[in-house]
Amino acid sequence: MSLEKLLENPRIWRGSSQIDARAGLASGYPKLDRCLPGGGWPLAALTEILIEQYGIGELRLLMPALAQLSVEKTQAEYTEPGWIAWIAPPFQPYAPALQQYGIDLSRMLIVRPKDDSELLWSAEQALSSGTCAAVLLWPDTLDDRASRRLQLAAEKGHSWAIAFRPLTARQQPSAAALRIELQSTGQGTRVHILKSRGGRPAVLNNLL
Repeated sequence: MSLEKLLENPRIWRGSSQIDARAGLASGYPKLDRCLPGGGWPLAALTEILIEQYGIGELRLLMPALAQLSVEKTQAEYTEPGWIAWIAPPFQPYAPALQQYGIDLSRMLIVRPKDDSELLWSAEQALSSGTCAAVLLWPDTLDDRASRRLQLAAEKGHSWAIAFRPLTARQQPSAAALRIELQSTGQGTRVHILKSRGGRPAVLNNLL
């Protein structure tokens, strides 16, 4: 196969000085948006959030963007906003709190798969369906091959994938377009951008 034919494959990402200029989804935190290419969360892509423990602000970080997705159409051909899918959350999402953040609960789906293989299958189906605006997932493990499958599914369905992983996953390879690490400090939550396609690493102290 010639190089020209190979590069025509939409699954091949070509590194260059011309970064995809599509606008990102505003995070609701201007300080963070200034550090992200496109000015916000990367759409049609996988974001990984590495945390030391649950409840240090990881969901609060996402709430402004998820609220926007739950009430706005993400694609012109749809008459309703996309679904927000929660796959294997380690807790029961608290509806009153989500409503306070502006989440439309009628657009939420909660999936509780039996194991990681079923979790990955569910996430891929939701992401590639074209009907989910965002898919949040909590896998026990996520190797490089699985992350690539999620990235491709997000691209196919124009959906935003968010995988929550432990800090120990930091040294593992990942196909995610964006990887950030959250750590709780005495002054608040520190956001460390480890990897950002088209951007640079950065540390934001006391963002939350």
